[in-house]
Amino acid sequence: MSNFLVAIDGPAGSGKSTIAKLLSERLGFNHLDTGAMYRAIGVYLDSKGFTPDNVPDEELEKIDMQYVNGELYLNGEKVREEVIRSAKAGQLASSFAVVPKVREKLTQLQRRICEGGNFVVEGRDIGTVVLPHAQVKIFLTASFDERVKRRAEELKSKGIELPLEEVARQIEERDKRDSSRDLAPLKPAQDAIVIDTTAKSVEQVLEEVIEIINRRKTDEAVRC
Repeated sequence: MSNFLVAIDGPAGSGKSTIAKLLSERLGFNHLDTGAMYRAIGVYLDSKGFTPDNVPDEELEKIDMQYVNGELYLNGEKVREEVIRSAKAGQLASSFAVVPKVREKLTQLQRRICEGGNFVVEGRDIGTVVLPHAQVKIFLTASFDERVKRRAEELKSKGIELPLEEVARQIEERDKRDSSRDLAPLKPAQDAIVIDTTAKSVEQVLEEVIEIINRRKTDEAVRC
């Protein structure tokens, strides 16, 4: 198939980034992390002196993102992981993500990037807004305590140690912000398959998703 799309949504700590990366490797698909795009555009707009309350339309019109050989480029410059994975970049992403015209711009870019290719796309509104026509839509979830634990472990692996209480506070705030916003709130698409990853290993979740994809491919082959 020349354009097979897998949408993976879910809250922080649900395992979507890990599964999306491994899934793309197993399938030989491209992997698009839309969260990285929000971080990149947040850092970019901040560097230009703009705030979420003051984003000129003409500035957004000048922004372009390309996906080349597995790497993101913003206006011709490679997006550097060490920059967009900082705590500040995460805060900027959250702040600018609630601006309707910023979300509209990134939705357009994400759709264009995914045209004519096989992609595993992760985010929070992929199945509902960005790629509602995706052949497979997965929504990963997990208990709050498990998500806090995973996030703390992820931060520790990056040399950042925070008390569990602080990690829990951050996730609780992010959950509230994502699920209560008027534009593209975090929720499963009506035809998404919800997988609770709380008591499952990464390999178990990965195999479950691959089985879902294989069934869908078979169904499409039969219809053709």
